[in-house]
Amino acid sequence: MQQDPPPPTRYLRVHQDRGHTVLEFHGEIDIAAAVEIIPHLDAATAHPDARIVIDLTDVEFFDCSGLRLVYRARHRVLAHDGRIHLVCTHPLTLRVLKVTGLAKVLPPAASLDAALGLPETTSGTL
Repeated sequence: MQQDPPPPTRYLRVHQDRGHTVLEFHGEIDIAAAVEIIPHLDAATAHPDARIVIDLTDVEFFDCSGLRLVYRARHRVLAHDGRIHLVCTHPLTLRVLKVTGLAKVLPPAASLDAALGLPETTSGTL
């Protein structure tokens, strides 16, 4: 029996980009947002060899609940021999990532293109 995907959430947009599942977090990522995000995060990270990007570009607030989501995603992806990347440019969120040590085990990139290893100049349409 096939399960329906979890309902959409205002805190998360999920899409595909160059063979990766991109989880774009939006707004304030606190405990209320985490409750809505977890089913989507778990669905995206449940597959063997998952290729995941967590994009925090549009995050305005990020607390320990957000950290738990990123750690959860990292643990699940690595347990299934997948790959995970992080995108973050917000100074306060970067500070949280650095202070907690998450930036050392999952270094944040400045853009989706950088996270996927492509030069910034090759992005966009032709």
